[in-house]
Amino acid sequence: MAYKVLVVDDSTFFRRRVSDILNQDPELEVIGDAINGRQAIEKVLELDPDVVTMDVEMPLMDGISAVREIMKRKPVPILMFSSLTYEGATATLDAMDAGALDFLPKRFEDIAQNKTEAQMLLCHRVRAIARRKPSLRPGAAGSFVTSGQSASLLSQPPRILSRPPVRAMGGSKHYRALAIGTSTGGPAALQNLLTRIPGNFNYPIFLIQHMPGTFTNAFAKRLDSLCKIRVVEGEDGQLVENGTAYLAPGGKQMVLDSRGNQTRLRVIDDHNDSRYLYKPSVDMTFESIADVYGGDVLAMVLTGMGADGREGCRKLKKLGARIWVQDEASCVVYGMPMAVANAGLADENTSLENLASKLITEMR
Repeated sequence: MAYKVLVVDDSTFFRRRVSDILNQDPELEVIGDAINGRQAIEKVLELDPDVVTMDVEMPLMDGISAVREIMKRKPVPILMFSSLTYEGATATLDAMDAGALDFLPKRFEDIAQNKTEAQMLLCHRVRAIARRKPSLRPGAAGSFVTSGQSASLLSQPPRILSRPPVRAMGGSKHYRALAIGTSTGGPAALQNLLTRIPGNFNYPIFLIQHMPGTFTNAFAKRLDSLCKIRVVEGEDGQLVENGTAYLAPGGKQMVLDSRGNQTRLRVIDDHNDSRYLYKPSVDMTFESIADVYGGDVLAMVLTGMGADGREGCRKLKKLGARIWVQDEASCVVYGMPMAVANAGLADENTSLENLASKLITEMR
């Protein structure tokens, strides 16, 4: 049976365009549309869709307010459409903070090289988040929960429940860096994890999130305002320091360059290696981290589509690094972690909720 989709946008042309594309997919069926946030809430309650596509800027009620209200009354997976501007990025992150799971640019030519590829990507992303079945967390209106785990961006760092320390396989280990790669669902997962890391965390952290360039700058600033550690968007030539998280800039590649006793970031605008499909690429950054730190690394692959990160983990693993993946139940999309796990590279397969406490125990 096809997933039921509600399309929300104040533009008649855009609603029709999205509906036509989605209806071509046998696994998707557009069952209705809405022209503003207020009508979207009514249609969600009336039609019970499996997934909603939502514009940000609309009359009467904007998309962010609509997402927040839907999460309170009848949670459903929501994909946002956004402009690729700093303001658009900020608004989209606000929508994800309210409970939306994913986003795409409104200009389809910004996400693919041709029309067919853009249409396939849209359908793929809608199908992926439609498979998540949300429910309200008791006593926490607006929280978005998938399979018992938080999948929303949280306004406040979540409380860490006391639990016995858990060691990764192999016992104690010497570390020099933490590396994290993610894609769809990653903004929520990264905020959930990074806000729990204490301010005295004495390692550099390298973050690779599949995201447009205008979004990574806004996302880094948001994380920095919420976290005890420092979070910045990586810059070319920047000196790597302990206690700082470096977010790879969208649309570029971030690698490490070590000379003498100093390690610096290199941000590359382009490359000619067909192995790396994404900008930024988890594989490319992880392989660079392996060249600099060898096996003294804890690498994590979190929620996301595809297999980016698998080959980078393979190189790290051969050098003795430890590899953790997010489990299927707490992922928005169990693609990237599954690829690493199926390749036999994962030392830990654990929930998002448990990652922070395990990380602190492992690297303290």
